Amino acid sequence: MDSGRVETEDRMAVEVLRAAERPATPWLNGGGVTREVAGFPAGAGLTEFLWRVSLADVGQGGPFSRFEGVDRVITVVEGAGMALTVAGREHRLAEPYRPFAFPGDADTGCELLAGPVVDFNVMTRRGRAEAVVEIAGQGRAVAVPEGAVLLAVCLAGTASLVGAGVRLDRFDAALLRAGEEDRLEVEGVTALVTIRH
Repeated sequence: MDSGRVETEDRMAVEVLRAAERPATPWLNGGGVTREVAGFPAGAGLTEFLWRVSLADVGQGGPFSRFEGVDRVITVVEGAGMALTVAGREHRLAEPYRPFAFPGDADTGCELLAGPVVDFNVMTRRGRAEAVVEIAGQGRAVAVPEGAVLLAVCLAGTASLVGAGVRLDRFDAALLRAGEEDRLEVEGVTALVTIRH
């Protein structure tokens, strides 16, 4: 299925975001590349977004860029993990699919534990947007609360939104709007990001 909006019989609209269509943006320090999955407002730069979700290929350790007034949630998807030192305190992220929240404006350094990693990043503008990141590994009902959007990102294997007839392969995503609901069937691992702004 191609990217774009899919309408079901009950007029529910799901925006499908295919991994193959995302450009890779190299980091200024040369340590990796980022691919934006979704953001709001659409097309906003790194200083204007209210929320931004991305996947990053991290090839080497080093300091994280500071994002003033931004909260972050990072999840290791592939690789042996990393040690993040946030405001002088070390946090070892050695298990995949375990979201870790931290302030994006804190001094943060990254050390790779054993080679490159892929990580999943959710960033929200503090006081203007907030996100809850859940990891789903089985079938479950999903409902989008009023005043929110739900982004489902397949991190491993496949996932399907049954009502919308949407199949997601690895790193594909689907964006559901407030008031929509569906059933998610997962053969692998999928991140569910509920964002209010």
